[in-house]
Amino acid sequence: MDVLLIDDHPMINRGVASFLEADGRFSVCAEILSLGDAKCFIEQAETLPDLVILDIMLCDGNGLDFLPFLEKHCHAAKQPMPLVLVCSAVEEPLRIQSAIKQGASGYVSKADGEAELLTAINAILRGEIYLSDRHNAQTLQTLSLCEKLSKREIAVLTLIKEGIVNSEIAKKLGVNTRTVESHVSNIYFKTRTTSRDDLMKL
Repeated sequence: MDVLLIDDHPMINRGVASFLEADGRFSVCAEILSLGDAKCFIEQAETLPDLVILDIMLCDGNGLDFLPFLEKHCHAAKQPMPLVLVCSAVEEPLRIQSAIKQGASGYVSKADGEAELLTAINAILRGEIYLSDRHNAQTLQTLSLCEKLSKREIAVLTLIKEGIVNSEIAKKLGVNTRTVESHVSNIYFKTRTTSRDDLMKL
């Protein structure tokens, strides 16, 4: 089974690659350090990997932006989408739920260790959605919230919770500020909140 590793720490990529290859079932086809290089790899690949292990905080952007790109590429190429396991130090429930909503099959923390990583891989290979017990409990608390919001509203809310102002959110999402303001108004209405401080507590 071919595995693509996307993490901007070379030592983490190498460690995961060595661990997986020692298992005997996996062959790491590439160890990629940035979002841009990951997209180029997919665009140029004759055969897509079976599994992608993806970090969130990459040197050139949000790793979760890779998910809609990968889905769009697979749809255009009429190829099945690889399984994606997010492996990150980011443990905010909203980010985890967003990853699952955008097509990831599971999430593990970098702090969980190799045994948890292998458990997660085996679970998603069986067709399951994998979250550790700890993350599952946290994420369930945000499930109803995520069901209320669109993907773009979740993206806006995530950036608000990082303390980013509307003008910067607009730049990150490639839209104008008025569009962001509209999304924020919708978020206030759907979450019954009235201020950014309220949103930060969600």
